[in-house]
Amino acid sequence: MKTKYLHLSAYACDQCAGPVVAGSTAVRENEISNETDVQDVGAICLSCGYRQSQATEPGLTRSFPPVRWESVKAVDASLSRSG
Repeated sequence: MKTKYLHLSAYACDQCAGPVVAGSTAVRENEISNETDVQDVGAICLSCGYRQSQATEPGLTRSFPPVRWESVKAVDASLSRSG
């Protein structure tokens, strides 16, 4: 059974020193397999909006444990409009 995981990390922004949050997703075929199909979701500074793809200061990245992530199908825009 395939399981999708969300990976998040945070590091300092080069422009404003604010927090940059970066994410990626990966898939595991089963509980003991390695992750495959790793896809970067992107990164953005929460303070200034700068899109810094990676940390420039070595050793200052905070990585959070992977979270199991269920895929959600996009909602049709016409269904979400009222009236």
